[in-house]
Amino acid sequence: MAKYLVIVESPAKVKTIKKFLGPNYEVAASNGHVRDLPKSSLGIDVEHGYDPKYITIRGKGDVLANLRREVKKAEKIYLATDPDREGEAISWHLYYALKLEDKKVYRITFNEITKNAVKESLKNAREINMNLVDAQQARRVLDRMVGYRISPLLWAKIKRGLSAGRVQSVALRIICDREEEINAFIPEEYWTLDVNLNVRGEKRPICARYYGTTEEKRPIRSEAQVRQITDSLKGAKFSVTEIKKGERIKKPPLPFTTSTLQQEASKSLNFSTQKTMRLAQQLYEGVDIKGEGTVGLITYLRTDSTRVSEEAERMAADYIRAHYGEEYLASEFSRKSGGQKIQDAHEAIRPTSLERMPAAVKEQMPRDLFRLYQLIWKRFVASRMSAAKYETTSVKLQAADNVFTLAASSRKFDGYRSVYVSEDDGEEENSLTGELSEDSELSFVSFEPRQHFTQPPAHYTEASLVRALEELGIGRPSTYAPTITTILARRYVAKENRNLYVTELGEVVNNMMKTAFPSIVDVNFTANMEALLDGVEEGTVKWKTIVSNFYPDLDEAVKQAEKDLEEVTIADEVSDEVCELCGRRMVIKYGPHGRFLACPGFPECRNTKPYFEKIGVACPKCGKDIVLKKTRKGRKYYGCIDNPDCDFMVWQRPSSEKCPRCGNLLLHKGNKLVCADEQCGYNVLSELSKKS
Repeated sequence: MAKYLVIVESPAKVKTIKKFLGPNYEVAASNGHVRDLPKSSLGIDVEHGYDPKYITIRGKGDVLANLRREVKKAEKIYLATDPDREGEAISWHLYYALKLEDKKVYRITFNEITKNAVKESLKNAREINMNLVDAQQARRVLDRMVGYRISPLLWAKIKRGLSAGRVQSVALRIICDREEEINAFIPEEYWTLDVNLNVRGEKRPICARYYGTTEEKRPIRSEAQVRQITDSLKGAKFSVTEIKKGERIKKPPLPFTTSTLQQEASKSLNFSTQKTMRLAQQLYEGVDIKGEGTVGLITYLRTDSTRVSEEAERMAADYIRAHYGEEYLASEFSRKSGGQKIQDAHEAIRPTSLERMPAAVKEQMPRDLFRLYQLIWKRFVASRMSAAKYETTSVKLQAADNVFTLAASSRKFDGYRSVYVSEDDGEEENSLTGELSEDSELSFVSFEPRQHFTQPPAHYTEASLVRALEELGIGRPSTYAPTITTILARRYVAKENRNLYVTELGEVVNNMMKTAFPSIVDVNFTANMEALLDGVEEGTVKWKTIVSNFYPDLDEAVKQAEKDLEEVTIADEVSDEVCELCGRRMVIKYGPHGRFLACPGFPECRNTKPYFEKIGVACPKCGKDIVLKKTRKGRKYYGCIDNPDCDFMVWQRPSSEKCPRCGNLLLHKGNKLVCADEQCGYNVLSELSKKS
């Protein structure tokens, strides 16, 4: 009979860990949390010390009964839940749910599911770390307070089924703020001027770009400036005035953290954050490998650390020497310096063994699982390799008092790039076709002027939103994916071609949160709260101190909002549309997919139809009304009411005024009117400023 019981979170780990430990150990799974706050109430005693009221999660009764039977047989119990705050809290809940007070109970953690790691964890068994537990309790209680006190207000103000969250509401605000930046952006015209020159003795011409004069750098703002420059250079002689050669080093990337893995998987594999975490969980818990059985292929997937164990460093060094040579091994490994201490007890995400090369395991796992494993494997190997080296050449050319420049680089040593090139790296080489010197004879071939317009800030993608949340200190590795999943599921945000767009519903929710709960959606306030939770983990802050300071202000804000909302309760807006079934004027309602028209005679009359907001502007193609519409995923645009017979559409709101230059539509962008034709470039404020 087994003497020792090991309790893990996931059933997927049971068989693997049992194989490592042998017949004296029984391994069982809790299937995640076994206790939580009740769904039917706040579950926190706000009148008496903010004690949480935990209950057994529905459906976990049989799991606990099975675990209790195993506990009775065991001499020692090892709680082996995941190595983070959440895992520590699950162990603590198991301790009380299974009534282990009179048993020999030990907490063990392992960063990878390998035989060595699991056996080593038994040698380093410890007590439950209450600082980690309290940090998780504080997060859970704060999130519950925000969700359970504010969400009912959203139901009353907008519609049922909505939710507010301590992190999700800030994430929504960040996306809304970016949308406002984009809408207010006014493109500015600028030009580039390239010159093609033949070099005597070379077959291909060189191309240099206008820099300015010998006195200063000069941007080109208009076609007239281009013409002025080209006219002044007619017949001018071009000569090489300066050639600088140098070397540029491109350092290897750091190994993956949760955030950087999500970002890179999004950019290079087009995975959502949710999909990346699901696949990474499978790689961590174990994949069936021929000849080995089920083995964990990567280390723990929720981490903000780029640290790597000494054993892994040796493994990487041996592999690189054997497969690439000594010159490819980094002399010293890059490490992340400074920054916040976030779950730094962990390692970076890396393969558990470099001998399990992607090509060797490709046929033994699904395509997407393999692609993610290959990405992690290559990134880790590259992170322990030497830098790539480039020889750079910078050339200055002069004609009259005008200066043109060109730059080129050629790779001398590929270093880490022999294994891994990230989506952001791109191609680094841009070689000159031949040798240039200050004596080179140049002859003019042609000018290539190009018109450009400055671009607005990019819409957030899942990858760039994760990066923004991490840089701002909002949320933690385990929260990025659920946060994005929630705001997409609630239809606050729509995803199209990787970009995240705020929906009408998202705008309404964000505006309400900014008005009634400005601190909840304040980026700095939320980041400071995360820092306080880190303080709880470190033992320098008491978790109930955070909660007791937070709740009274929240309670007051909710009560004030309830009062204000009662005063500004808006009745259904009456439209101009008449119900064809009963003759009543139809009203505008909110549904899961936005606004729609409904008969006020409900339930006697159940007539509904799509709602299109007319903006008082005629379609330039057919003359009918332009209306506000939404894509299937909820992004707003303006199109002809006669669609699909008329295909007119624009993303910005059209004005009733016409462009005085070309007669085209003018569009509202922030506080300016801009011509719909970018080539025209007209905008009202710039024209007024020119006249003044």
